[in-house]
Amino acid sequence: MMNDTFPVPYYAVIFTSIRTSQEAEAYEQATQRMLERVHEQPGFLGVESARGEDGLGITVSYWSSEAAILAWKENAEHREIRERGRSTWYRHYSVRVCKVERNYKAERSG
Repeated sequence: MMNDTFPVPYYAVIFTSIRTSQEAEAYEQATQRMLERVHEQPGFLGVESARGEDGLGITVSYWSSEAAILAWKENAEHREIRERGRSTWYRHYSVRVCKVERNYKAERSG
């Protein structure tokens, strides 16, 4: 999704985390399940994610409104996975919610 832009304004939720080494397989399964589920969520626009070998990860999800973000936060399955993340999968995390008022895009071929 890296080259996508959306009509402004929209919202970005920036989730930065440091993973533990616990339950790596269960974490990957939960991540895949949440990616499937979030695409069904009204107001979801897209997501970008990266994780380094040191465990530091950054995921940015894009939303049409704050109401859509809050609805995803209250999704029962997402809430359950979030709690497991707090108790098992993350040593540290932070969440930032931003309103995007401008965006730019450039592409270079070859």
